[in-house]
Amino acid sequence: MAPARRRSRAARVLAVALVVVLLAAGALVAYLWRTTDAWRASSADWEELARDSSSRLATTRADLATAQDQLTETTEQLTVAQDRITELADEKAQLGDDSAAQQQLADYQARVSQAAGQVATALATCIDGQQQLIGYMEAADEYDPDELERFRQDVDDLCAQATDANSQLQTELEQ
Repeated sequence: MAPARRRSRAARVLAVALVVVLLAAGALVAYLWRTTDAWRASSADWEELARDSSSRLATTRADLATAQDQLTETTEQLTVAQDRITELADEKAQLGDDSAAQQQLADYQARVSQAAGQVATALATCIDGQQQLIGYMEAADEYDPDELERFRQDVDDLCAQATDANSQLQTELEQ
């Protein structure tokens, strides 16, 4: 009986060891399962953050390109307006010989010069605003997106006013 007893004792010890190993393996599997789920959730969060950042970067780049295009257009308008003012001033100066015509011409030139100065100032302000906006857009991640949008809208409004003033001046000059 002694060998049978040893076998049954060895079988019990082996069974207990097997149960302990199975419990430890089950705990390890549960721990690894939870860890994997946590990593999956974290990875999903990071992916969402990356997509959001990419989207905002694309929007900012598009806004920057638009601002640069507007700056180029506004600069061209300023050059055209200045050239046209100079041409018209020369034409008007050559036309008037008598004193009444000279006075009318002087009055006209004063009005046109004043309006042209206002247009030039408005266009220069627009250009300055656009250059400042471009600087902000190039470092967009340092600024609040809502503030950038408000500033862009302010610059757009300034440029629209300058363009309207320029159009009115051109209409006046064509008369």
